[in-house]
Amino acid sequence: MSSFLTLDSICLATPEGQPLFDNLTLSLGNEAVGLVGRNGCGKSTLLAAIAGQVQPTAGKISTTGRIGVLQQRFDENQTVAEALGIDLALTRLARITAGKGSAEDFNLADWSLETRLDKALASTGLAGTDTGRRIASFSGGERTRIGLARLLMEEPNLILLDEPTNNLDADGRAAVQHLIASWPGGLLIASHDRALLERMDRIVELTPVGCTVFGGGWTEFETTRKAARARAKAAAESAASNLKATERKTQQARERQERSDARGRAVRARGDQPKVLLDARADRADATGARGQTLANRQLGEAQAALNEADAQLERVTPLTIELPPSGLPATRQVLTLRDVTMAFGARQLFGPLSLDIRGPQRLAICGPNGSGKSTLFRLMTGDLSPSSGEITLHTDRMTLLDQHSAALDPALSLIGNMKRLVPGLNDNEARAQLARFAFRADDALKMTGTLSGGERLRAALAAAFAAPEPPELLLLDEPTNHLDMDAVSLLETALQSYDGALLAISHDERFLEAIGIEARIDLSGDDRLDL
Repeated sequence: MSSFLTLDSICLATPEGQPLFDNLTLSLGNEAVGLVGRNGCGKSTLLAAIAGQVQPTAGKISTTGRIGVLQQRFDENQTVAEALGIDLALTRLARITAGKGSAEDFNLADWSLETRLDKALASTGLAGTDTGRRIASFSGGERTRIGLARLLMEEPNLILLDEPTNNLDADGRAAVQHLIASWPGGLLIASHDRALLERMDRIVELTPVGCTVFGGGWTEFETTRKAARARAKAAAESAASNLKATERKTQQARERQERSDARGRAVRARGDQPKVLLDARADRADATGARGQTLANRQLGEAQAALNEADAQLERVTPLTIELPPSGLPATRQVLTLRDVTMAFGARQLFGPLSLDIRGPQRLAICGPNGSGKSTLFRLMTGDLSPSSGEITLHTDRMTLLDQHSAALDPALSLIGNMKRLVPGLNDNEARAQLARFAFRADDALKMTGTLSGGERLRAALAAAFAAPEPPELLLLDEPTNHLDMDAVSLLETALQSYDGALLAISHDERFLEAIGIEARIDLSGDDRLDL
């Protein structure tokens, strides 16, 4: 298999010089390889290094053929044609079609362009899209599809994808999966999407204690990783136990030697034995003690080295458990009412009429394709927007919105600063105590929010949401798992499983929705009235 990418002993660090990982060696050909690891481990930095945007601190990156990078951020004033990089080529064909083409136009014309464009748009769920339409009018998921269409147009040998399914609806995710299944070249994909990772040929895990390459998809990776972590933990515990046993034996030998020395001093003090005999015994005792000390030092050194080696293989992670305080929401309590609600922007109708009743700790998912108005519906519920028609009644003032960016947090403030801003009346000690419940201990409370990883921001947002004297009775979750690593997603799932309030969730992560116990779904893609 020919190789499009070779990584030889690559080491990467943050712009501040903090090491991310080291000694990554990998060769990638016609295959799909997934990159996994905790938030901040260096996945995006590695993709940037392969694309030539940053330099590794050590090692060598070699590539052959063309490299394509999934673009997910565009100038909102661009047209689709400009975002696809074909605006000039399309304009040239238009001049030729209108009978105004020059000799240069005919020489440079790409006669297959329109056919390839139609195929790329159809493959990404954008068939019939007006190429003159501005990017600003597309949702985040639709913009990702435009980026995928551009890759299909460019036809590189190796594609680099960074969280390609974030913000994508079911059709968009299907487009990514189709790309993976049908792509003839290589793919390197940084992702936390478990369903997507199942389709990988290999998975590379980046950690501060080393980089590991696993064969197969997510299930095989997770099984192998759990076994490896268990072995590393057992080895570290065994080494620690051996060190303690060695220290205990050394101390016992030292105490025996001290007792022997004390007896010798007592005999010498009595003066009833020849000095030459006492001196000989003293010399033998000194020699024995020296040999014993040398042996003890060697054994202690070996035991400590074994423990250090075992610890080096064990990724140290602060154990996290989050227990959300009870809201006390009664099972029959009315929480939220929507009556014949519709929403439109100008001539564009998003959804409706929609009717909905939420009583007690119900758990519902808001579904629909990108651009159908899911996040807009949440903004209606929070009062940020007013409906085009219909009525929305919130029967509680204890509601919290958690989104993928934890937008309630001010990145310019510390964690303590955010806690006191969002929960007026908290003093420093109370803010620190609440942050500690969400695994921000000691000086962690002084961290600037803008420097936190996605998982840390989620924990901080939860800490603020549940710091009020009365916890929220209704949680609105808007794609909360986007940008979270696997461990953070698992942490969130576990916390929400025990939550006793009402819950509305927007998520394209089916495993997450299943894990938190979604009872029913509200589909915004239809026009029918929905009563629950």
